[in-house]
Amino acid sequence: MTAIKHALQRDIFTPNDERLLSIVNVCKAGKKKRNCFLCATVTTERPVQVNVVKVKKSDKGDFYKRQTAWALRDLAVVDAKDAIKESPEFDLHFDKVYKWVASSTVEKNTFISCIWKLNQRYLRKKIDFTNVSSQLLEESVPSGENQSVAGGDEEAVDEYQELNAREEQDIEIMMEGCEYAISNAEAFAEKLSRELQVLDGANIQSIMASEKQVNILMKLLDEALKEVDQIELKLSSYEEMLQSVKEQMDQISESNHLIHLSNTNNVKLLSEIEFLVNHMDLAKGHIKALQEGDLTSSRGIEACTNAADALLQCMNVALRPGHDMLHAVKQQQQRFSDLREQFARRLASHLNSVFVQQGHDQSSTLAQHSVELTLPNHHPFHRDLLRYAKLMEWLKNTDYGKYEGLTKNYMDYLSRLYEREIKDFFEVAKIKMTGTTREGKKFATLPRKESAVKQETESLHGSSGKLTGSTSSLNKLSVQSSGNRRSQSSSLLDMGNMSASDLDVADRTKFDKIFEQVLSELEPLCLAEQDFISKFFKLQQHQSISGTATNEAEEMDGGTLSRSYASGIPQTISSEKDMIRQMMTKIFRCIEPELNNLIALGDKIDSFNSLYMLVKMSHHVWTAQNVDPASFLSTTLGNVLVTVKRNFDKCISNQMKQMDEVKISKKSKVGILPFVAEFEEFAALAESIFKNAERRGDLDKAYIKLIRAVFVSVEKVANESQKTPRDVVMMENFHHIFATLSRLKISCLEAEKKEAKQKYTDHLQSYVIYSLGQPLEKLNHFFEGVEARVAQGIREEEVSYQLAFNKQELRKVIKEYPGKEVKKGLDNLYKKVDKHLCEEENLLQVVWHSMQDEFIRQYKHFEGLIARCYPGSGITMEFTIQDILDYCSSIAQSH
Repeated sequence: MTAIKHALQRDIFTPNDERLLSIVNVCKAGKKKRNCFLCATVTTERPVQVNVVKVKKSDKGDFYKRQTAWALRDLAVVDAKDAIKESPEFDLHFDKVYKWVASSTVEKNTFISCIWKLNQRYLRKKIDFTNVSSQLLEESVPSGENQSVAGGDEEAVDEYQELNAREEQDIEIMMEGCEYAISNAEAFAEKLSRELQVLDGANIQSIMASEKQVNILMKLLDEALKEVDQIELKLSSYEEMLQSVKEQMDQISESNHLIHLSNTNNVKLLSEIEFLVNHMDLAKGHIKALQEGDLTSSRGIEACTNAADALLQCMNVALRPGHDMLHAVKQQQQRFSDLREQFARRLASHLNSVFVQQGHDQSSTLAQHSVELTLPNHHPFHRDLLRYAKLMEWLKNTDYGKYEGLTKNYMDYLSRLYEREIKDFFEVAKIKMTGTTREGKKFATLPRKESAVKQETESLHGSSGKLTGSTSSLNKLSVQSSGNRRSQSSSLLDMGNMSASDLDVADRTKFDKIFEQVLSELEPLCLAEQDFISKFFKLQQHQSISGTATNEAEEMDGGTLSRSYASGIPQTISSEKDMIRQMMTKIFRCIEPELNNLIALGDKIDSFNSLYMLVKMSHHVWTAQNVDPASFLSTTLGNVLVTVKRNFDKCISNQMKQMDEVKISKKSKVGILPFVAEFEEFAALAESIFKNAERRGDLDKAYIKLIRAVFVSVEKVANESQKTPRDVVMMENFHHIFATLSRLKISCLEAEKKEAKQKYTDHLQSYVIYSLGQPLEKLNHFFEGVEARVAQGIREEEVSYQLAFNKQELRKVIKEYPGKEVKKGLDNLYKKVDKHLCEEENLLQVVWHSMQDEFIRQYKHFEGLIARCYPGSGITMEFTIQDILDYCSSIAQSH
């Protein structure tokens, strides 16, 4: 290995100004390849560069070559694999991990030790040596002179420190004094030796001369020690004196601490007493107000409210730890509890009596409203009760049981009061709806007393508030018509026991006003009551009331409050908003059935009333939802709106059903079908009602259903008609439908309007062609034969050479149709058309003009055939187009 090292130094590293410090024979781990050498080198020039070089033998085997070099500063980790067990494997982590296997463990350890020393000497960044024995890693290499890098082997190179400037100057001075130092080194060495001996002798003499001074110094030190001993004795005496003073001062400090602690305790005790007196002392005036305060006057109510608030503050004061164990505090708390219970009982009793009294006083005002369609005003009642609102809030926070009891009593009393008012109000509305109609067509209104009116109207809804549908009771309230009914029993408006002729726009407008007034009266009544409930019972904050117990739900009749109790304290109520809605449902439980009753009656009087009701109810629902979508009024009106919508759908379904069941007389001409005319009436009425309405979409859907049913029924009747031709029935009715849709401009029926126009046009053309037929029959047969010959391939100008179609035959046929005969035929055709068409639609002239155009078209066709097939013959018809126009005009004028 030494020979290889010298060869590598000579051949590879010396030319590159590098010195080889350590070498290891290795091969790559896991691969069977030729061995190579890893060399640790340093440069001879400064700054020193340390490298790890991979050297490999050439392929010819006669010399070595440098293959790869890595700077030592790029080495991150040296992994010896095992620090205890000897292993030839090791890893070097440069830009990637290089795995090596050394030829021997000694070489590996020597190489790693050299790397460690180079790292300690030349690099600031320290390499991480893992799994390396601590014996290989020496302490940091000193920077002194003649430091060995390789650890003492024979090939290590000595490193010398440079001389500093002063050392160089001293050496130069010394050598200048001895010019022969270089030429005669031995003489120079001897001289230096003699001078060194002289210096040593001088040093020894100097030391011996200073012995006397040393003795003097020792004596001084002994004297100083004696002085120190004396000072220590004095300090000990002083310390004993101070110890007695310290004990006295400690006693004084302890006494002062006790005095300060006593003062502090007194201050705290005074603070606690002041706290209890200030927060748990109720003024005598407040106690008197709670026990005897007047709950009828405004001043007394205000005094009771202030006293109740003061009591609540005293009871809710946050006591400090230990206060609740004081006997005086317990007595005061018990006194407050007794006062609270006494006042809560007195307040609940008084408010219950107020509820009863107000209910009776309100009942006395019902008589003046019995004949008017108005509801009594509860504002004075609400105004008087709102004076107790703060006391109700106090009761809610202190005694929820009594608060809820008052809530129940209020709902019970007020629900009975509102039920009487609302039922009487709806009785008046029903009487106004069924009592009178137009002049000359009045409903049969019998003189009756108020009780009789009530009994008679109760037959409509019964005790449960539902419509019984009794025929006898309905007849008493139904419309009695003195006019003529329509002949068609299938009329769209013939609903219940009434006919369309008995009802007109004025009657429906009256119903609309009554229904609107009913809703307009109910809406402010409900809103005012809901506003009062939220203010009086302090429910406007929509916050949950919490407690600390298990839940136990209990519901009152009509679906009111949900409660939870544990030792009289409520647990959790879903929300105060739900509580308001539940209270309103209990108080106004009769509104929804009464509205449904009124809707059923309006629907019986006239099914078209459902249109008015749908628009009005939708508007009020929309208004209520804008205020509060979850309120009682919004929910109730929404439920009733469902019923109204159902009646509206039923009205449309009944009309479609009656269209399907319509029957036409076989002995009379059809004309405009009843349901077509009635669809026009329905559409005109609906457009006036639903103008700018929120539920326009419902009407559009109904239009689509109705118009499709009308189309189907028109075709059905046209197919079944025997007296009137099918085309006439289709033409007249679809013309009427088209005219109606054009006039009303219903946007959702644009497609149906175009379809009606197309059907009208098609059937008009069909009827004209069918009715006109062939007015010049023989002439028409003649020219049909001519066209057949031409179709067979005979040229048009050669047709006249055919025996059956020569010029003589053509003249003979033309002579059979003089102008007089043509006019007579047209006159008969006019009379025939006149019999088919109805006067109501006034389409006679339209049809006649179309027939005239068709006849002229046939005439021109014949003239064209004559000109092409009989050229130069001079044959013409015995009448002209102008004659045809004159014939048609004179016939139309004569009729």
